[in-house]
Order: sequence, then C-alpha cells, then structure tokens
Amino acid sequence: MHPLLMILIFISFSYSVARDTITPNSPLADNETLISGDGTFSLGFFSPGNSNHRYIGLWYNKVTVQTVVWVANRMNPVTNSTGVLSISSDGTLLIIDQKSTVVWSSGVTNVTNPVAQLLNTGNLVVRDSQSEEAGDYAWQGFDHPTDTLIAGMKMGVDLVTGLNRSLTAWTSDSDPTPSQHYMMMDIRGSPEIVLCFGSNKVWRTGPWNGLRFSGIPETLTYSGFTFSFINNKQEITYSFNTNQSVLSRLTVNQSGKVERSLWVDGSGLWNVIWYAPNDQCDNLPPCGPFATCNPNNSPKCDCIQGFTPKSPGKWVYRDAVDGCVRKTPLDCKNRTDGFLTLPKTKLADTTNTTVDTSLSLLECQAKCLNTCECTAYAPADVRNGGTGCIMWTNELTDLRVFVDDAYGQALYVRLAAADLGSPLPTKSSKSNKLAIILTIILTLLILILACIGCLLWRKRRKTRGMLFEVTTSLHDHSNQRVNDLKLSQGNDIELPLLDLNTIQSATDNFSSANKLGEGGFGPVYKGNLGDGQEIAVKRLANTSVQGLVEFKNEVTLIAKLQHRNLVRIVGCCIEAEERLLVYEDLKPSNILKDEGMNPKISDFGMARIFGDEAEGNTRKVVGTYGYMSPEYAMHGVFSQKSDVFSFGVIILEIITGKKNRGVYQADNYTNLLDHVWSLWKEGKSLQMVDGSMGYSYTMNEVMRCINVGLLCVQNHPEDRPLMTSVVLMLCGDNASLPYPKEPGFSARKVLHQTESSSSKQDTSSANDMSVSLFEGR
Repeated sequence: MHPLLMILIFISFSYSVARDTITPNSPLADNETLISGDGTFSLGFFSPGNSNHRYIGLWYNKVTVQTVVWVANRMNPVTNSTGVLSISSDGTLLIIDQKSTVVWSSGVTNVTNPVAQLLNTGNLVVRDSQSEEAGDYAWQGFDHPTDTLIAGMKMGVDLVTGLNRSLTAWTSDSDPTPSQHYMMMDIRGSPEIVLCFGSNKVWRTGPWNGLRFSGIPETLTYSGFTFSFINNKQEITYSFNTNQSVLSRLTVNQSGKVERSLWVDGSGLWNVIWYAPNDQCDNLPPCGPFATCNPNNSPKCDCIQGFTPKSPGKWVYRDAVDGCVRKTPLDCKNRTDGFLTLPKTKLADTTNTTVDTSLSLLECQAKCLNTCECTAYAPADVRNGGTGCIMWTNELTDLRVFVDDAYGQALYVRLAAADLGSPLPTKSSKSNKLAIILTIILTLLILILACIGCLLWRKRRKTRGMLFEVTTSLHDHSNQRVNDLKLSQGNDIELPLLDLNTIQSATDNFSSANKLGEGGFGPVYKGNLGDGQEIAVKRLANTSVQGLVEFKNEVTLIAKLQHRNLVRIVGCCIEAEERLLVYEDLKPSNILKDEGMNPKISDFGMARIFGDEAEGNTRKVVGTYGYMSPEYAMHGVFSQKSDVFSFGVIILEIITGKKNRGVYQADNYTNLLDHVWSLWKEGKSLQMVDGSMGYSYTMNEVMRCINVGLLCVQNHPEDRPLMTSVVLMLCGDNASLPYPKEPGFSARKVLHQTESSSSKQDTSSANDMSVSLFEGR
C-alpha cells in the first residue's frame, strides 16, 4: 500500500482527544495539534501573517495571541494544507506534502522503537519508547532554535558535537526564512553573546562575571528568573528558567534588536521589559580604542586617564572612532607601571583576551605586570572578592561605564607611573634612594602645611563667629520651653552670627509682604542682604511647640554638611528673644530649586515636626506623620524601607497635587493613600491626576508613577522595593511592574494598628493618635 494512502487512512480515524506524541503509526495531520502534558505548549501546522504557506511550529497553548517560538521547516514550507508530520521506523521526523515529497527531515537517528514527544518545556524530542532514562534523546528541537530562546532552551556551543545553537530573526512577519540578523555565542577569549548583521558585530553582552553578563546589569531587577552560564570542556552555553507564573521569551526581531518579553494575562499582551541595542553606547563601535562611553555624558566619549585623543580635530565634531593613545609609554623593563581602577564597567571586548580561572586577583595583577604586552586585567568571576583572570594584550575597545554602583564590574588598566599621578620605585638602587629622599621632603612639606593650616583655622575660628550650645529642659508633657541658652567657646559647631538689625533691614522688619509661609517652627520671610544676596529667614515663634532643640538640630546638621543639593545656611541670630535661621535662596517647601533649577533639600531640624504652610501645625512632636512609614510611626522601627515609604508618598502627592493628610473625610477616605488605593483598585487611576496638568501628560508615564508610588507605600517593609529598583522602574519605559498590595495607613489598617498599639491606653488616646497620623504636610 502506498505510504501516502496509509497516512490518509489514519487521518480519517485520527484521535479526537489531545495527545503529545507521534509514532510511526500515528502521524500528525495539518488539522491536528500536539499538546504538551501540562497544556503549556502546542505544536502543529500554521500560516504566518498573510502567507498561505504551512509550517510546523511551536507556540504557547494558553496565550491568547498565537506566538510562534520555534519553526521546524522555516526554509521549506508546504504550499497547501495537505502536509503531514510523521516519524519513520528509524526515528527520522518527516514533513511530507500531498505528492509524497519529503519537504523537511530531521536527519537519520537510528532509534529502534521511535516516538516523537512534545515535552512540558516545549522541546520536541525523538527517543526510544522503551528507554526510561531522562534526557536520552536521539534528536531534539531545542538543538535547533529559530529566532526565540524560551525557558530551559540553551544557546551556545556543544564542544563535543560542534553544534552552535544561535538565534536568527525571521525575514518578515509572514516569512520565517532566516534573515541577516542573528545572535550567537562567541567562544573566543572570554565567551560572550554577540548580535550580528551579516559579518558585522552590532552589539555584545560582555563576558559572564559569575552572576550575569557584565553588559546587561538590568537582570538585577528581574524577579522569578534564574540564569545559567556553563563553561566547561563539554559546552559553553547560556540559558534561563522562570517560575511557573512567568512566561518569558528572548527574541531577535526583524529590525535587528534582541528583546526580552513577559506575557501579561490582564492586558493580553507581550510586554517588552528590555531590549538591545538601546542607546548610543550599545552600537559598535561607540568610541574607539582606550576610550569610555557613557550615554549620560555629553559628549558620550572620553579618554581613559593617561590617554589623549588620537585625532583631536575629529573629537571637536564628536567623532571619536579613532579613540585615544597613551600619553606616556609603558615601562615594562623597570616595572614602574601601575594600574588604574575603572569601576562599574561593561568590560572591553574580550575576543582576543586570555583567561585563566585558576589564578587569584593578585596573581592576575602580577601576571599582567610580567607580560609587557598586557594592557589591562579583570577578574573572571566577581563573586567572593573576585577570582580568575581575564587579561588584555591589545587595545581596549567597546568599553562602557555605568552610573549605578551596583552595575558592571572593575577593570584594571595598566598605566605608566607618570600617568598614575605618583612615582613608583625602580629596580636600581639609585632610583630607590631618590624615592626615599623625595618621600622625606614630601612628608616635611605636608607637616609644615598642616601646621600653617591649623594656625589659620584657629585664627579664623576666633574672628569669624561664636560657637553656641543649647541646653533645654521640659516643663511638662504638652509644652516645651527653654531654660537656658549659652553663647560659649565650647565644642559644638561654628556658624557666623548675624545681628538682628541686619536681618530686620533685609526683611523690611519682617513685613507681611515678605512672608513666605508658616510651619511648626514659625514664620518664614524672604529678604535681601545689602550685597544683593537673596535670603530666607526662619523666625522661631513664641507660640511654637518646636523650639531650641529643633533650632540646634537644623543648624548643627546643615552647618556640617556641604553638598550642592543642600540648602546653604548663611548664618543665625540669637539676640534678645529672637531665634533666627538665615538661608540662601528659598521657596516654601522642603524640596527646593535654586535660580538654576538645581534641586535643594532643607529643613533638617523640622523634618519630624513640620506643619503645613500657613494651614496649621503638627499637634504632636513625634514626626511628619504624612510621610512616616507605619512601622516607624507605630513602633519606632526604622530602615531604608522607611525612606522608600516617604518617597512613595511624595510621588503620589506630586501626581495628585494633594497632601497626604486627613482632609478626605467627606469622601470616606482617611488620607491620600486611602484615596489613591481605592481609585487604583477600581481601575480609575487617572481620576486622581492633578487637574492643573490638563491633558499635557503622557498617560503611560503617569500610570507608571502611580504604580511605583503604591509599591513604595505598601504596608509591609519587605514588600517595598529598594530605591535602586525604584529608579529602574521609573526609568524603564517597557519594564513590567508588580501589582501593589494595600498601602500602610489606609483607613482599615490605621484603625487596626491603632487599636493594637493602644491596648493599654484609653479610647481618647487611641483616637487622638489615629487623627494625628494624617496631619503632617
């Protein structure tokens, strides 16, 4: 009987139930599909896009949008819907068309009792039906990926068989034929994955550093993923796995980018959370040899310390492709060279490096110094302080630096002693003696300068101002008052003292026209000193419950801190009954901007007891309740997650234009967090946006900010993200964000926590606490 006739006879009696296997007696017709045992994957014939051609493909069974992740016959389609996938008696997979022509074959496997099975991983395998040994496959689809890497699939080189598993983009949405865009494992030097167009390298991951690829730091933020990199005598491969709740795929698309996507059930879409190349430092070559690339800088390219532009005229036009050259030649003969540490780097191209995983980092340094051609070295594994040795003996190219301290890894660049900034001893005794003499002279100069500096400091200390020390005592529970104020030559802090007349003149005698606002400390006035300097003056009110302790706190902290984003305190005044703090340019808020729109932070002393501007003061001296985390307000427990909570409140205040305090009773909301959470659950998040923004905002950006804000104010500290993750979530346009849990200080949680913490107090105390939690700013 003709083979095709046998197949057609079988098709007429095909199974009506789902199956995951093909045997010589049970092929797969065009109108059938295989379903993996757990229902995750489907395999069958499909037509891509607007094509009429038929291909055998693999897709997610439970995803509503058919997403093909593997194609068997991508170069040899069946021209109509009469194709059949079968397995021969020797274990060869065959796709046959209506003319009994073999369109595609997996190759001879010589299996005695063959069966083809679709595993729960999505891997289509050929095995002996009598064998129970796991992984004993005569052929598997995962060895022949197309454009997509899914969980459990390996990418890289099998050093035993020579098989190189790479990803190649489709030609178009309707044509899975391989295009010129592909991604593969480059096993030369320190292995890394490279993205290519034809014979040109477009982008690279950087080498694996024991935790991740040095050029893909974003994996730090991934939740539910595990990554694997195997480098031994049998294979050099990369793979990933996810937990059961996450569907993710890595794809090379037709535009020449590699993307990582997550399936979002709620939206019914694939969400791209990462892609490359994604900035001007990703495209090769960005800056040329011995130059670093930083996309946050302008220009983006800069020579490494000890190097200078090779073609300065081109750098004027932002053309750095020629890179940089050394200022001073290396001195290998006398071993005077040293190393410059470049932190937070995507290591330079490792194609021509040598790797020795048996060396320690110190041994790696010594090896580099003993090799005249060595230009740099780095640890092969960053874990446990760094082990192994990657050594460069040529130009350093495609070297990138990151901003975040958690990103990248250190690279040690070899420089001449002159370019390191300090001379190193040579091997000759004459040079050693000279170095000793220079060291002695340098030490004496430092001592002399130190003595001169000390004398000048003491003189300045006597002439520029007086030191003040505050001592206070509390009269009773409801009212703090000051017993004594001493002006002394004590050991507290140094600050210029301004006379009262000067401040009165600058503020027009504290006129109401110059009043900026009023908080728990007292009123704030704008003013202008005689030299034209604009100032803001905080005046301690007689009725203030926030007094000299807070006065001292703010002066002490700001006077000691020097930073461009901290408000500079000009001086203070302690005269008669007046207690005044004088600042540079100021606006009525703790987060300020100067005339150059540079951010400034102030109000350290009032950070726990600041009232809203001209609207009333905090009733209890225990903190700015609108911003304090639940664990701190209720139990005094403070951590970095407490700051995350405060940041989240600020985000939501900016989006809504409202303060997080108790002004929502008319709407049955206890505070802003309660209000935002309620709208979020109802899918009405955009109703909370500040009306003054009109329609000038981007909806996706606003939704992302609201989501991040709610993640920051979750009730339990362990649920809140770290600030490093918050920055990534706010900056990553395509990143998938978790769904937030109920925030702290929602109406229900406040009542519950208040009752728990007040079990030994009367009802009025508990109610008072509940109200005060939402006063603040």
